[in-house]
Amino acid sequence: MITISLCMIVKNESGVLGRCLDSIKDLVDEIIVVDTGSEDDTIDVARKRGAKIFSYPWRDNFSAARNFSFSKAAMDYILWLDADDVLEPEDREKFRNLKEVLSSDISVVNMLYNAGFDRKGKVTFSYRRERLLRRRDNFQWQGAVHEAITPRGKVLDTDIAITHRKEGAGDPDRNLRIYEKQIAMGKTLEPREKFYYGRELMFHNLWSQAIRVLEDFLVTPGAWLENQVSACLDLSRCYQSIGDERGEIESLLKSLSYDEPRAELCCAIGSWWLRHSGWRQSEFWYRTALDCDAQAHPGAFVSLACYDYIPNIQLAVIYDKLGRLAEAAAANEAAGKVRPDDPSYLHNKAYFDNKLKEAEKK
Repeated sequence: MITISLCMIVKNESGVLGRCLDSIKDLVDEIIVVDTGSEDDTIDVARKRGAKIFSYPWRDNFSAARNFSFSKAAMDYILWLDADDVLEPEDREKFRNLKEVLSSDISVVNMLYNAGFDRKGKVTFSYRRERLLRRRDNFQWQGAVHEAITPRGKVLDTDIAITHRKEGAGDPDRNLRIYEKQIAMGKTLEPREKFYYGRELMFHNLWSQAIRVLEDFLVTPGAWLENQVSACLDLSRCYQSIGDERGEIESLLKSLSYDEPRAELCCAIGSWWLRHSGWRQSEFWYRTALDCDAQAHPGAFVSLACYDYIPNIQLAVIYDKLGRLAEAAAANEAAGKVRPDDPSYLHNKAYFDNKLKEAEKK
């Protein structure tokens, strides 16, 4: 059986670190916690759970801190987590089984990262991350913010999920501040950094600046396909926010020059046509969204509702506009199977039930 070092970087995480470590401590062989300047009880929380504690001065560089944590590991493989991550019971068992059978020739194990949830806790947004790494391959993190490791060697994709249970808002300006500090110091952003810098600008409602950065990213050589596809969707949101409908739809259609349609983009195109009363065009794109496979593109940002609930709830509206009442009711019921307590589904159900009864009387 392989051995595993859990490596973490933390700062002022006493409120969530215990929860994280309690969900994983019996599945790993050592815990490395690198503290970057905590002023609360973070270190005590980690020490009570058997962690080896190291200090590292914060330098506005997540990769540097993570690489330092990796340098302290001594086991066969390295697992990394953030303090507000947890391993849910079902995934604990999957992880335990993986540890017992993992072949030592595997360099990288990818796991799901569940990062968005609805009111009932159902996962709505997830993507894959390089999560378990063979130590002797000496993987290095890259990027001061939104850091990543470039996989190499034999890679195993699993359905084990790390669940992100964020508490509090944190510092919403931190990432943008780090990028702009780097730019001010003369750094030329790599393609991946440029993509995430554009997204940070978008998250701060700096629409015109985000458009310039994302458009530049799309013509930058060496960009990753999934980032290119996502950038098209982000650009469409920026153009919509400034009222540029032509830029919005052109950005969405541009995504088709990179790869096959993703449901997220199909829903966005369908929404554009819906706003312009293009019922049949909108129907086409929402039906196309239903044909997309949420698991087809490892590493992509996946909004799961775009693969079932959103297309069906919108098709119910479209079919009603087209006078296809039975199809409208059926589409709404398909949406209800995914979210049976959703107010939109319940409102539509009452509406269609009433219309169908009226139709039977005629």
